[in-house]
Amino acid sequence: MEESPVRPRSLTREAAALRAGAPALAVHVDRLCARIDQVDPLIHAFVPEPGRTDRLHAEARALTARHPDPEQAPPLYGVAVGVKDIVHVDGLPTHAGSALPPGVLAGPQATVVDRLRAAGALVAGKTVTAEFAGGAPGPTRNPHHPGHTPGGSSSGSAAAVAAGLVPLAIGTQTVGSVVRPAAYCGVVGFRPTHGRIPVAGVIPNAPSLDTLGLFTADLAGVALAAPLLCDDWDDRAGRPGPGEDDVPVLGVPVGPYLERVDPEALRAFRRQLELLSTRGLMVRQIDLLPDFDELERRCRTINRFEMAASHTDWFDRFGGLYRPETAAGIRHGQAVEPAAYRAALRFRADFRARLAERRRRAGVDLLLAPSATGPAPLGLGGTGSAVMSLPWSCAGLPALSLPAGVTGRGLPLGLQVVGEAGADERLLARAAVLERVLDTA
Repeated sequence: MEESPVRPRSLTREAAALRAGAPALAVHVDRLCARIDQVDPLIHAFVPEPGRTDRLHAEARALTARHPDPEQAPPLYGVAVGVKDIVHVDGLPTHAGSALPPGVLAGPQATVVDRLRAAGALVAGKTVTAEFAGGAPGPTRNPHHPGHTPGGSSSGSAAAVAAGLVPLAIGTQTVGSVVRPAAYCGVVGFRPTHGRIPVAGVIPNAPSLDTLGLFTADLAGVALAAPLLCDDWDDRAGRPGPGEDDVPVLGVPVGPYLERVDPEALRAFRRQLELLSTRGLMVRQIDLLPDFDELERRCRTINRFEMAASHTDWFDRFGGLYRPETAAGIRHGQAVEPAAYRAALRFRADFRARLAERRRRAGVDLLLAPSATGPAPLGLGGTGSAVMSLPWSCAGLPALSLPAGVTGRGLPLGLQVVGEAGADERLLARAAVLERVLDTA
């Protein structure tokens, strides 16, 4: 297979151009659909949609009628967005990467799509997901090397942004499904604090972990989109307070957690830390996760128990249509005793409190780690390990994956940046310092 071109598009530049009327929306839609028709057969980021061009032209005409002066239009006027196929969108069926009848999965449009459309965005289409946002991969290929996985479960969303099909895409993360595919595909992935973007209208996996997130080419794109999608966004909260330094103190969790990283990615991570140190940033090593193995076990107990509960009705009626990987996860969850689930919830609550206290005592603003255990694995039969995101997802913390170079084989690597719960604005503002350093490396 010929490799598809990797040409991520700047969300901020595209939004500014469309609001300036260049190009007109009709021309923009034609270019968008031509690009999808040309590239998507190589990477399969989008769920096939007969009549996509006609639908988008009709939506563009309606948008133009509502906003005849583009310069007075909302911030995402005409911007094409990919939406993960567990998120309900009016006018498009939801398959969730499964063989279940779409009518069974139907529901009202998701709040996040309401917000995108209110901001002027056009839904370019549904992006491919692993089945029910689990571990059974879809057909999407990595745009950098199509023989490698793009990651999961938000595979189509990450690949669509990396390949320049859309400048913005919506994904979800239960454990690692935004941060990991962002790293594998070489784009920015943002997972807000759990609950910061309402999940109404999204098919659940594990509700106490499920978090909507987004993909863009760069951090400026996240900074444009996040305030439009997150609840109660306050740009002032991202600014340093009186007497505070705008340069963040960085913490690196040492111990069994980092031992999960493969040697190539660990060497790259150490080079990134050295680079940040030479540019004047303070990097502190912290023993944050001494009980990491136990945390992993407890988090998976929560995940599987809630996944089984979310699928009780569908699995009873259509269990034979589920793929083996998904069915195995649900059966695992069905075998979890309620007492074990409650104990895991208590462990998680204690972990959150311990983590916050250790960070406070260490005096760090941001935590740094590799976004994944290594670059995208060869093959499409799996989506890679989510373990590097597990502690932060379990704690409900906001996290970013920033592009951080490539391996000798041309596979992207990502740097994971973790903020404090509810402090998403500060995470984006302070991560911009890191992005500038990485961009100049």
